[in-house]
Amino acid sequence: MIRKVKPQIRVVGFDDGTFSFSSKLKGEKTVLVGVVMKGSQEVVGVLSRWITVDGSDATDAMIDAINSSRFKDLRLILLRGITYAGFNVVDLERLHSETGLPLIVVIRKRPDMEAMVKALRKHFRDAEERIALLKKAPPLLELVPEKLYIQAVGIDGDKASEVIRVTTRTGLIPEPLRLAHMIASAVMTGESTRG
Repeated sequence: MIRKVKPQIRVVGFDDGTFSFSSKLKGEKTVLVGVVMKGSQEVVGVLSRWITVDGSDATDAMIDAINSSRFKDLRLILLRGITYAGFNVVDLERLHSETGLPLIVVIRKRPDMEAMVKALRKHFRDAEERIALLKKAPPLLELVPEKLYIQAVGIDGDKASEVIRVTTRTGLIPEPLRLAHMIASAVMTGESTRG
């Protein structure tokens, strides 16, 4: 439990690498990168795992990356959305309970749940399981009108918004997520894209 949000709070932020439409059809993998930082100032380390495009292994990969890492002083997990590698949906409650860490999902655009449900039902045999994970996610909290939303698990909304503030250096996205995005895209394409 986080009593006070310190500027040097140890967090890990996860993002995934790019993938092609054909990689969805072939069940290929993309990289999952976690950047460990002290607030928004200092990178302490990087975690990585491979996850299946449109698979169901993102939650396991994150749990394994955190629990088997040398970073035992982590206080919180930051996620860039709830779906990785296409529709590889993260089980937020399980990630929280099996790591013992609160987590914050950071979202730039309000998700179109109806469109996601429709796509899942059209393309996945296990659509109802994935939809259930999406629906049990906590409600969106709007931090910047129509530009930044969060979902918080194991931490209240006020403390979660404070974590976003202390982990963000420029723009709207927390630094660990911005760097994870750049590293993951560089691994997959040979060059980073904008965070």
